[in-house]
Amino acid sequence: MRRLLGVSLILLLIAGAAFAKDFEVKKKAGDYSVEVKIDKNPPVVGENNMEIEIKDASGAHITDAKVVVDYGMPAMPGMPAMNYKTEASLKDKEYKAKLDFSMSGAWNIAVKITRGGKTTPVKFNVDVR
Repeated sequence: MRRLLGVSLILLLIAGAAFAKDFEVKKKAGDYSVEVKIDKNPPVVGENNMEIEIKDASGAHITDAKVVVDYGMPAMPGMPAMNYKTEASLKDKEYKAKLDFSMSGAWNIAVKITRGGKTTPVKFNVDVR
């Protein structure tokens, strides 16, 4: 009975990990509705895939913007600030980028949407493990 309970618990944990939701952030940014998804929740040290969906006020997908993701960690005692930048590329109706977190901790992320000569940022934080 004890062994069966242990096996059941392991299967539940595996199933839970298989169906875990992506890390998601939904924000308004100027006239845009922006939804950001990271494929790991919480994000982890190393590569993480990001999807960015941008819609205008009428709900139409924005597919003619330049999207850049700035991410970094502030300076700490004995460690300088870390700042990285990656350009997102459009695939179908979403922008895709890879974030490569170099260490665990609190990271600041700014998705910068440039369209028609105007840049609109979307800022949020993640706790990388």
